[in-house]
Amino acid sequence: MKKPEQIAAECEDLVLDTRLSRVKQWREKTGGKAIGFLPVYAPRELIEAAGMLPVGVVGGGDQVEIIRGDAYFQSYICQIPRSVIEMGLTGRLDVLDGMIFPAICDVIRNLSGMWKLMFEGKYVHYLDVPHNHDPAVGGRFYEHELRTIARGLAEVSGVEATDERLRAAIAHHDENRKLADELYDLRAAEPHRVPTFEAYVVMRAGYQLPVEEHNALLREYTDAARASDRPELDNARVLVIGTFCEQPPLGLIKTLERSGCYIVDDDLLLGARFVKGALGTDGDPWKALVRAWTTQARNTPSRYVADEVKGKYIIDMCKARRAEGVIFCAPSFCDPALLEQPMLQDALEAAGISYTAFRYAENTAQFHAIHEQAGTFADSIKLWSEAS
Repeated sequence: MKKPEQIAAECEDLVLDTRLSRVKQWREKTGGKAIGFLPVYAPRELIEAAGMLPVGVVGGGDQVEIIRGDAYFQSYICQIPRSVIEMGLTGRLDVLDGMIFPAICDVIRNLSGMWKLMFEGKYVHYLDVPHNHDPAVGGRFYEHELRTIARGLAEVSGVEATDERLRAAIAHHDENRKLADELYDLRAAEPHRVPTFEAYVVMRAGYQLPVEEHNALLREYTDAARASDRPELDNARVLVIGTFCEQPPLGLIKTLERSGCYIVDDDLLLGARFVKGALGTDGDPWKALVRAWTTQARNTPSRYVADEVKGKYIIDMCKARRAEGVIFCAPSFCDPALLEQPMLQDALEAAGISYTAFRYAENTAQFHAIHEQAGTFADSIKLWSEAS
């Protein structure tokens, strides 16, 4: 059995490969086509059912220097649209046959339009989502949207997303969600066995791998982590919230853990864990995909729910994961995450839960200030808990 750190190192190499070499290898091996999607959510089951590989595109991080991308977007927005444009213009995304841009914010909507102008002949779809979650209203609209995507994907791949193929894809991704939950549950129960950096790169590897291959990887890593004999430290148990779309550099994740924090839950790579529970293969598979958004989705600023009590889900997470505090870690200029953050902080204050907050960009290179802030926060949690 490989050690967990060995598995994580292999996954890190995959994550840092902005040329998507594994996707290229898959295409050469299978003759199949690939569709990219931006976070936070895309119906990966539908892409698979149409005979293609769903590939998560989360920007170039600190591996891609943005030169031409700055010419297409203003400076006072988040980093990810410029980063993705740079990847497209430099040929890093040539391996993809198209892109799906989910309805996250105005910036991603504009990125979708820019993509259509810049990459003619490539499949591009802006995935609109309902704000009304009534099955007869928003559900009906969303099913129409999904079937529209299915027709477009079939034109690219030549494969129709039949009910049978869709059920098979749902089964694969239900297994993936189950295995991801097992990994997160292990980390919450015994965080010293599952460093968040390792869990992150193992999860993110799934953005380039076929789902069955990623399922095997999740099993291998979880078994290895469970069998590891890493020492347990007296760290503070925290949630990391607000990493909404643009992903933090890997060094930032390592910094948080080195500062004395055990991260027992997070919303990193939200799209990989967006659906809560299994969709199931009984009944109409299209209705199952609709439920993925309307009733089985995790909380995110891009998903409007009228009767939601703001912040309740974080308080529930703290209780379920025995978290002692919350770190708000949001990308700079991320309007959805930063607009929601004050309401979440109010809820935590009312519940008597400590929190701290900072911002980052995907190409942030200096972590000293973040290390000191997170370390002071962890120390204060330990001091207050001992005093009480």
